[in-house]
Amino acid sequence: MNSAQLITRIGDNSAGLSYEAIADLNASYAPLDFEARIRRLYQDFAPEKVLVTSSFAATSAYFLHIISRMRPSQRIHFIDTQFHFKETLEYRDYLTRLYGLNVEDVKPDRHHHAYSVSERLWETDPDLCCTVNKVQPLEEVKENYDVWVSSLMSWQTEHRAGLQIFEERRGIIKFNPMIDVTREERDAYIRDHNLPFHPLVSEGYSSIGCEHCTRKGEERAGRWQGKEKTECGLHL
Repeated sequence: MNSAQLITRIGDNSAGLSYEAIADLNASYAPLDFEARIRRLYQDFAPEKVLVTSSFAATSAYFLHIISRMRPSQRIHFIDTQFHFKETLEYRDYLTRLYGLNVEDVKPDRHHHAYSVSERLWETDPDLCCTVNKVQPLEEVKENYDVWVSSLMSWQTEHRAGLQIFEERRGIIKFNPMIDVTREERDAYIRDHNLPFHPLVSEGYSSIGCEHCTRKGEERAGRWQGKEKTECGLHL
């Protein structure tokens, strides 16, 4: 089945996408390496309907370096929860200049965010805090796109280990081109291209999110310490 037939079967990308269409996409992209997958995506989908998000976290330069080379005009959505480390915002600005990125900040509703601050939701209800400041703002953006590109890798968490290249997530096609990239492959790419790490990596932070919920630690061990939570909710 060719690309045009795949996209036709996906239809208008409303909720309840065909499992068969998603399975066909996975079978078609599985033999490709991650760079070829991203290149193919821009052939199979209308480029203006491709949503790309980045947290500008520990090794975001890896993903953004590839995207910027393949589609320099691609808009990168950054969810600005208002709780980021100042180093994250500086890293965002640095990579934006370095790669000439087209970055758009996505911010939470002002009243909802104020409530999260007054109630210290990151302590009392971290799931609600993430929903208010990350998940809901992006839900509104997703309505304008057909496919959402992430940089998730299977070795990062137990949840991510079960993800496929393509899947349907709350009415949009989720594309995980790097899901089977190993940690060693990621690190080799970073070394080969001399990519800059987030400045907090050198201080012992491996996974970097909001300031309230991030501590030093290997990979995801520094996120939501003392809680069962391992994901913000964007990718669930």
